[in-house]
Amino acid sequence: MTRQQRFTRRFRGPAAWSVLLLLILPGVGLAADEHALLAIMQSELDLSMEKLVGPNGTKPYFLQYAVTDEQDINISATLGALTADRVSHTRQLDVDARCGDYALDSTRQIRGGGFFGGYERWGGFTLLPLDDDPVATRHVLWLKTDEEFKAAVKRLAQVKANLKVKVEEEDPSDDFSREEPSVHVGPWVTQTCDREQLVERIRALSRRFREHPQIFSSRVSLSGNVTNHLAVNSEGSKLQFGRGWWRIGVLASTIAEDGMELMQYTSFDAHTLDGLPSDEEVLAAIERVIAEILALREAPIVDPYTGPAILMHRASGVFFHEIFGHRIEGHRQKDVEEGQTFAKKLGQEILPTFLSIVDDPSQRSFNGVDLNGFYEFDDECVPGQPARIVEDGVLKTFLMSRSPTRGINKSNGHGRRQPGLKVVARQGNLIVESTKQVPFEKLREMLIDECKKQDKEFGLLFSDISGGFTMTQRWLPQSFKVRPILVYRIYTDGRPDELVRGVDIVGTPLTSFSCILCTGDDSEVFNGICGAESGSVPVSAVSPSILVEQIEIEKKQKAQDRPPILPAPIASEQEDD
Repeated sequence: MTRQQRFTRRFRGPAAWSVLLLLILPGVGLAADEHALLAIMQSELDLSMEKLVGPNGTKPYFLQYAVTDEQDINISATLGALTADRVSHTRQLDVDARCGDYALDSTRQIRGGGFFGGYERWGGFTLLPLDDDPVATRHVLWLKTDEEFKAAVKRLAQVKANLKVKVEEEDPSDDFSREEPSVHVGPWVTQTCDREQLVERIRALSRRFREHPQIFSSRVSLSGNVTNHLAVNSEGSKLQFGRGWWRIGVLASTIAEDGMELMQYTSFDAHTLDGLPSDEEVLAAIERVIAEILALREAPIVDPYTGPAILMHRASGVFFHEIFGHRIEGHRQKDVEEGQTFAKKLGQEILPTFLSIVDDPSQRSFNGVDLNGFYEFDDECVPGQPARIVEDGVLKTFLMSRSPTRGINKSNGHGRRQPGLKVVARQGNLIVESTKQVPFEKLREMLIDECKKQDKEFGLLFSDISGGFTMTQRWLPQSFKVRPILVYRIYTDGRPDELVRGVDIVGTPLTSFSCILCTGDDSEVFNGICGAESGSVPVSAVSPSILVEQIEIEKKQKAQDRPPILPAPIASEQEDD
């Protein structure tokens, strides 16, 4: 979705599973052996590049086959009862065919092209056989290649016609960068677990909510995903690599007496099942969620406010992801429908000089926490690599796919998509660094001092956040909204901190950046899933807490329904006990 980019803790499919994972991988050799599919893909690609010719003599100058083999399991329970126990295995094919040449090809934006700014976005993935049958696999490759090639031939003609009737382009960059081929055959990733044991574990953990009838909805889930990638292209790239991802999620929601729907969520993420926390740690997290959601139910609604605030580390990470990260994605600098906030600011100071930002998808973890935005290669066969976007407040580059822009003609490994969509530049692990750090208690003192300076009775502390979205297209307001779930008033007269509810953070990016005064020394990780034009991709944000001179909040949308009329059944269960 070009108009609204979302960064959220909702997870698309990761889960934990059983020995079934090892039993459904026919044709896989020992670690680091090539999967049988690679040879089939390479043979069919070579044949297509040699023989494929359109009626007018057009041939593809670039062709890539990518296969995403995903195995997922999802186990969830509520109040001690199992609500989901799903296992799936899919193998998805993406074919990228380009006609023309590196300077001008069939992917160029058709200006005035309507939805998605005239870019071709929805390629649509195709399911491949799971049993490596060579004839059936070749058949799917042949048919999908024909479809994508014909579409590319047609679109190249439209691109050339569009150039003749439109004004000169603002950004005359080439359509595709030349990159060195990547060749890497890593081990086929497999992970196992005792599925029945996990089911019982999640049921037992979820039972803790039975003691709280005021929590109307609750869920504990265990998700796991093992993804293996295979890719070959006409430039000579050949890749085989994979990763696992596991998550335990705890969700609770209720309705306040005034009708406001309230939610609290926490999660634990890891690359392996063994990396997840013990039951004792999860139960402690459940107790925190219970205490927070019940406290929110009684908390007062805060009025709209502008003034000083602290965004704690994880909340700050979402803040930077939304208001900054999406605006430095490379394709947005050349898309004529985009606001292009930073398109002409390379070499200029855009953030306070004590801040630097790097996006490094090659980093697996931070301070012992696994990062969800880690990957070895992007979806254009370019190695994932650190991109130092901002140094000492100065904009140095953009997040780049193989779509050049504004004098940057190389990818830095940030071309990403979910299967079935077209690649664009996306964030991976966005990491905020600061040279102006103080302990959190000092940052809190600075907040109070700034409130007194502005003659404010209190400042705000944003402790936790659920996600947010931003709008980047120029025909929409260049604004953002971040949705906090734990917000406290910090009073200047020494009164205890007060939990409040019912607010969203809103603003515009350039104004917000100029208001950052200092940071804490307490960087932490926010793992999530981000949705944009190229679909949902796993991401992470790492940031310290930040003190801002001014932030704006508005009242969040509120439902009007009263809480349930009759008491919850678990209330009578407690009475019986």
